[in-house]
Amino acid sequence: MRLYSKLSSLVHTSQPLNPKIHLCSSTFLSSSSTTATQNPVPHIVTKCIALLQFWASSISKLRQIHAFSIRHGVPLNNPDMGKHLIFTIVSFSAPMSYAYHVFAVLHDPNVFTWNTMIRGYAESDDPSPALHFYRKMSASCVDPDTHTYPFLLKAVAKSLNVREGEAIHSVTVRKGFESLVFVQNGLLHMYAVCGDTESAHKVFESMVERDLVAWNSVINGFALNGRPSEALTLFREMNMEGLEPDGFTVVSLLSACAELGALELGRRVHVFLLKVGLTENMHVNNSLLDFYAKCGSIREAKQVFGEMRERNVVSFTSLIVGLAVNGFGEEALEFFKEMEEQRVKPSEITFVGVLYACSHCGMLNEGFNYFRRMKDEYGIMPRIEHYGCMVDLLSRAGLVKQAYEYIQNMPLQPNSVIWRTLLGACTIHGHLGLGEIARSHLLKLEPKHSGDYVLLSNIYAAERRWSDVQTVRRSMLEDGVRKTPGYSMVELGNRVYEFTMGDRSHPRSKDVYALLEKITELLKLEGYVPHTANVLADIEEEEKEQALSYHSEKVAIAFMILNTPPGTPIRVIKNLRVCADCHMAIKLISKVYDREIVIRDRSRLHHFRDGSCSCKDYW
Repeated sequence: MRLYSKLSSLVHTSQPLNPKIHLCSSTFLSSSSTTATQNPVPHIVTKCIALLQFWASSISKLRQIHAFSIRHGVPLNNPDMGKHLIFTIVSFSAPMSYAYHVFAVLHDPNVFTWNTMIRGYAESDDPSPALHFYRKMSASCVDPDTHTYPFLLKAVAKSLNVREGEAIHSVTVRKGFESLVFVQNGLLHMYAVCGDTESAHKVFESMVERDLVAWNSVINGFALNGRPSEALTLFREMNMEGLEPDGFTVVSLLSACAELGALELGRRVHVFLLKVGLTENMHVNNSLLDFYAKCGSIREAKQVFGEMRERNVVSFTSLIVGLAVNGFGEEALEFFKEMEEQRVKPSEITFVGVLYACSHCGMLNEGFNYFRRMKDEYGIMPRIEHYGCMVDLLSRAGLVKQAYEYIQNMPLQPNSVIWRTLLGACTIHGHLGLGEIARSHLLKLEPKHSGDYVLLSNIYAAERRWSDVQTVRRSMLEDGVRKTPGYSMVELGNRVYEFTMGDRSHPRSKDVYALLEKITELLKLEGYVPHTANVLADIEEEEKEQALSYHSEKVAIAFMILNTPPGTPIRVIKNLRVCADCHMAIKLISKVYDREIVIRDRSRLHHFRDGSCSCKDYW
């Protein structure tokens, strides 16, 4: 009521609200005081618009001004009042249902009002109505302007609807808007977010004027869509053109470095951040923390976390997940306790990290306890990812039958990842019958996944059922499924080198393979016996041993031993799960050559040192 009294007195006083509001009123409605006296509605509209601009500091005050305007006779369909009201609603991120009810009764809304509605939906949790409003706008014979398409493309990017984006791209070309930098940036962002990096790059290449927003969009697009090398190449080009990176650039760059395992390059990015003072940015710090954790440098990840002045749920979650995948589950749970003590509410993703820590460290009872607490104490309903962690927890503990029973009793429909987890457990623990059941479900859900054929082949190979192995291989060929080739990457001297099994493309490959033979002999002196059970061919043991010695991670390690000083840590990024033989061999290599070796495979990181691994042989 106090605000209403103030509003009422301001409207009925003969004095202007204040110099600014008086000026504003003459701008929006150039009506004289004489006209206002003869017709009070335009005068009230002018005053209410001024109040919206200078008094609406919150959603509650906005609603009071709106109610005040209605009580003083401003028509609900007044386009000027509606325009400013909708603009204020959208600016406050108020519910779009409120904006819609105001819009629905307006008489002939102009292009500004239509654009504001499209913008509001583009920035809301549900961007899909933006396209409906765009079509309705066209049907109402209101021509889009230069602001329409950037807002619309933002909505499409949020919806991840690349087909709609392509259609809008065509319209911008026909209407002559494609050359505008804001439209081009919108197209670039849309294609990048939707994963169409080729189209994003084409738009980028066609741009005459490339601002920092354009560079950030294309770099981020490549970084987030599995093409980190291209992201780094573009960053170098950006530097050559003299553009200074900002926080968004750095986050994309760190993401690319993490994907490649380019620790040294990422460290140089960190030095740059210190020089330009971006280390106070929480988003940048969280990305830095995540980068170090993914590269296996947990010490530096914890250092970044310790130096952060502010920490949010993302900070804690990044560290908890980072510790878990690096094999330090107990420490991850200690940080979760610290998170609770600091009253930082964990998210769904935090609990994925906590359950992952329990799973990969064999903490069965703790895992079930945290799963219960997630529901009972924090009110977080388990998602398929959480149930997947529980299946993984049981599977890794060797409780394969219990894992199968858990899947059958789940309230959610199990997806391919859960059945694949069970199939992998059957491979490791030798449950052929359950493995075939899991495989039958996978054939219905994801029949073309090459990894499932390989896992089933591994079960048959372990049982020495070579005819069944051949049957699986033959069905792969008939179904047109190709096995994902394994590769390993290492960073050396500002370059990232990639190796495949038996790779001899490198100039020093002769020296590398000579060293591999020497390594095998040294390991045998330490008691190494090649693990040939899962070599998928009915061939002699000697041939199997030779095949194992040429796995990509072993080739990469030999290359690094040749090219780095003694005692230098070796870091390898591998796209597939490290096999049992390589795991056993790398433990011994770390002991014989006195090296710390960090292997990041598709599911976790292994820290090998002095003949042991951080996973405690539980992976």
